[in-house]
Amino acid sequence: MSALPPLALLAGGLATRMRPLTGTIPKSLLEVAGKPFLDHQLALFARQDVRRVVVCAGFLGEMMQDFAGDGALWGLNIEWSFDGNQLLGTGGALMRALPLLGDEFIVTYGDSYLDEPFAPIVEDFRASGKPALMTVFRNEGRYDTSNIEFEGGCLKRYDKVNLTPAMNHIDYGLQVLNAQALDGWPNGQKFDLSAVYSSLVEQGRMAGYETALRFHEIGSREGLAGLDALLKGQD
Repeated sequence: MSALPPLALLAGGLATRMRPLTGTIPKSLLEVAGKPFLDHQLALFARQDVRRVVVCAGFLGEMMQDFAGDGALWGLNIEWSFDGNQLLGTGGALMRALPLLGDEFIVTYGDSYLDEPFAPIVEDFRASGKPALMTVFRNEGRYDTSNIEFEGGCLKRYDKVNLTPAMNHIDYGLQVLNAQALDGWPNGQKFDLSAVYSSLVEQGRMAGYETALRFHEIGSREGLAGLDALLKGQD
C-alpha cells in the first residue's frame, strides 16, 4: 500500500467543558499518564505510520506549537495552521489548512485517542471512489450520544441534533477526505464539519468503515480519567 496521506489535527476549540482546567492551557496539553496529552497523540500517529501532521490550532495554540515544534521528537513533520483573530470552527479551520494538506488527508480531533489501525481505513477510502469516509463505532449510547444510522456497511444518516431511534452508531473521530469534499463551503468563515458530513451522507458521497474498538477522548472529565487509567496501565 502507498504511504498514508497527511493528517489534519483539529485542536482549535475553547474546551469549555473542561474549564477551569483549560483556562490557561489548551486541552491538548492537559496531563494524561504523566505527560501532555499531545505527546501521547503524536506518538500514536507515529506508530500508525503517519509522517506529516498539520495542526489546526486556535485558542492558546502557540503553547501547543512551543511544545511540539516541527515534530522531529516523534519522527513527524508538523506544520501549523492558526485560526487567527476569530475561531473558525472545525470546518473553517480545515478549509484554512487545505493548502498545506493537498488533495487527500486524514482528519481527527485534538481530544481523541484512537487505536484502530489507520492504513486499512485509508485503503477502504481509496477503494470507495467517494470523496469522504467516516469511521463509525457501534456505540448504542454507551460512551456518548449515538448520532449515526449505519446499515449494511452504509451510512444512512448522520445528525448530531435531530436524533432517531435507529442511531446506534457514533462518529469514531477519524475521517478520510479529499479536497473536493469541501467544495462550495466558505473560506475564512466559521462552520462545523458536522454540517459537511451530514450533507455528504445525505448525498451518498461518504463511505463508512466500522471499527469494533471503542474510542477514547479527553473532552470530558470522565474521558480524561478513563484514558489516564488506561495509559498508566500500559506503562
